[in-house]
Amino acid sequence: METNRQKKIGGVIQKDLVDILQGEVRKNGITNLVISVSKVSVTTDLSVATVYLSIFPQEKAKETLEGIKSNTTLIKHDLSQRVRLQLRRVPNLVFFIDDSLDYIEKIDNALAGKENPIENRDLLEKRRKS
Repeated sequence: METNRQKKIGGVIQKDLVDILQGEVRKNGITNLVISVSKVSVTTDLSVATVYLSIFPQEKAKETLEGIKSNTTLIKHDLSQRVRLQLRRVPNLVFFIDDSLDYIEKIDNALAGKENPIENRDLLEKRRKS
């Protein structure tokens, strides 16, 4: 369970990372790309921050994540300039894609589709046998 300190630091990092990432997207003139920081989890020793990103459109997510990972040191430097009065030391940043929205979308599509196991019990039986 996260302590209040971890939650506060995660919130500060989340807010400033959104500003940094969206600012870079706007500054480079990239259109049709939205980067959102959905969650930041900080370890108990405050040395590592795990950052979950939602990137739209989904087709550009992998390539955008690779670009962000390759520029992690620059992002950490920008972040340290923003939070220098709030944090003594900025945690190392580890970026991941947040796929929870994709999971929800797949469930919705399965429920709305023709192969709905709730309405058609025969599909459920097929899956159990295999």
